[in-house]
Amino acid sequence: MLFFHSYKNPGLVLDIIQDIRLINSQAVYAVNSGMIILGGGIVKHHTCNANLMRNGADFSVFVNTGNEFDGSDSGARPDEAISWGKIKAAAKPVKVYADASVVFPIMVAESFASRQREFEELYSRVK
Repeated sequence: MLFFHSYKNPGLVLDIIQDIRLINSQAVYAVNSGMIILGGGIVKHHTCNANLMRNGADFSVFVNTGNEFDGSDSGARPDEAISWGKIKAAAKPVKVYADASVVFPIMVAESFASRQREFEELYSRVK
């Protein structure tokens, strides 16, 4: 479909190498780095590899239904990422075995959204 789209809208460029350079640079120059990865596959792979370039992420949360026994990247547990240096050894990573479309909104509601008033007050003082 992108082939046909490119004829009607020329100028579309998909450059995976440039994308990898960008995410790796962002990770390397970040003061702190964390990963909240919903699902798995190529997104999890590149996000974890970017943090490898900075000697590991400071925290990580994986939310997916992948199991370790099938050998997929999605199923890999955080301790494997620690062994590769993608997550720092001092981090306390979490893997949630659940459907991200169900669980992630609940996680947001219980963490960030529950403190919305605090954030609004802080933001109003900064303005």
